[in-house]
Amino acid sequence: MKRRVLIVGGVAGGATCAARLRRLDEQAEIVVFERGPYVSFANCGLPYYVGNVIQDEAKLLLASPQLFRERFNIDVRINADVVAIDRAKHTIRVKDVATGCESTEAYDELVLSPGALPIRPNWPGVDLPGIFTLRTVPDSRAIRAWLDDRKPSTAVVVGGGFIGLEMAENLAHRGLAVTIVELAKQVMPPLDPEMAEYARQRLEAKGVTLALGDAVTSFEQTESGLRVHTQSGASFDAGIVVLAIGVRPETRLAVDAGLKLGARGCIAVSNQMQTSDEHIWAMGDAVELSNFVTGELGMVALAGPANRQGRIVADVLCGRDSKYRGAQGTAVCGFFGFTVALTGATEKSLLRAGVKDVAAVYLHPGHHVGYYPGAQPIHLKLLFRRSDGRVLGAQAAGEQGVERRIDVIATTIQMNGTVFDLEDAELCYAPQYGSAKDPVNFAGMIAANVVRGDAELAAWSEVETSDAFLLDVREPQEFAAGAIPGAINISLGQLRARMNELPVAREIWVNCGVGQRAYYACRILAQNGLNARNLSGGYSTYRVLYPER
Repeated sequence: MKRRVLIVGGVAGGATCAARLRRLDEQAEIVVFERGPYVSFANCGLPYYVGNVIQDEAKLLLASPQLFRERFNIDVRINADVVAIDRAKHTIRVKDVATGCESTEAYDELVLSPGALPIRPNWPGVDLPGIFTLRTVPDSRAIRAWLDDRKPSTAVVVGGGFIGLEMAENLAHRGLAVTIVELAKQVMPPLDPEMAEYARQRLEAKGVTLALGDAVTSFEQTESGLRVHTQSGASFDAGIVVLAIGVRPETRLAVDAGLKLGARGCIAVSNQMQTSDEHIWAMGDAVELSNFVTGELGMVALAGPANRQGRIVADVLCGRDSKYRGAQGTAVCGFFGFTVALTGATEKSLLRAGVKDVAAVYLHPGHHVGYYPGAQPIHLKLLFRRSDGRVLGAQAAGEQGVERRIDVIATTIQMNGTVFDLEDAELCYAPQYGSAKDPVNFAGMIAANVVRGDAELAAWSEVETSDAFLLDVREPQEFAAGAIPGAINISLGQLRARMNELPVAREIWVNCGVGQRAYYACRILAQNGLNARNLSGGYSTYRVLYPER
């Protein structure tokens, strides 16, 4: 029988669901309601439109109502705000944004893709002119107009996450001096602190002022523009302010309709994206998802997962047994020629979830072979289960090749893969792209050595309090340029001849530049009866773990 499927919200989830549903069911009547003026647009491209990297607004518009009608026979109604759901009658109430007139629409199946709203705290002065959020094309248009008309020289970005860093780069690209105010003590809060340190270094190197571990308290209008006041007592002048402190799920419709919410306030759904009402489905930023690695429930505001969820809803509506596997949080952010990316669990999220069977290794390989010009380091952290080597997560930072390696590890996690799979992965190699042993292979090999018992790890968190003997096996000139306090230098080439200088009754924690020579040293020491452990990633890792030293 012909069904009437109503979809509330477009963009990644709703638009994808509508198109997929049509490909599977030519007979269904499909209507999409979008309260904004655009049903499908590239919201991830908005910062770059603000920064004039993307100059033509039309490039952001992915599909029009006319395209949906002509190509898919889908009725798309823009500027149509769905204000209520009557579950008993299987109807929704829709308000025309322009006229305020309301109408009622019946459904057989209802799909909710309401997205999320930017957080705008009730700070004094938050509604002053010149303070913006960025979520839609009209938002970006308003920011561009302010920049073009007022030509400010300074900007404050509140929030140091993905959008905050992208906005900082694009405002700097427009010639503004940028300050980022971030409540956390690090930029990129999803990352573990030491991996976020690479991002901090790049931002400061590019002239961005960072106010970390500080909170905005109020905004003030001044003769020259705005002044941002913070909890520490600091203040920053700005010609424009962008709030990039995150989003909250848009659950008003679901709450009013009595749909079940999760513990974190998102719409509760099954692994087939079905809500507590058997005829209502939900997806995207507004739903509660389980973490693929830890099982924790939470919100994942990313376009990729929303897109896949839209396909799953369409599949399930057409009788297919599609299921959402869980969210990994695979994400990437680029700014000032630098890239950070992550997938799966972080060390802090594993600790929060009570997962104890965890080990972490660090490495700093070149993104391609060193003999080919232009090799750049990739700083990589791999998390895995010590007992069996299952890969749990990874984070990486660098100028080249970062996202490629995280993508490989993300796929391994999806397949419940292990460090042995990374060790054996057959990946592309030519001198300008990688090496015969790719950084992913190196990460797998280092971790596999730990699982097999060929290498024991020392705890970086205890390096300054442990009574272990700290051995640095770098060359003397490297050691002289900077070393862990208390370390004794015996270069790898001299180690066999000077082994009698090492204590037999104490653990020996071995350190080098990036971890490779330390591993060689540990193998030598272990086979001579000494208790040696590797400080993974070497002095390069120490410098980001303890940046103030």
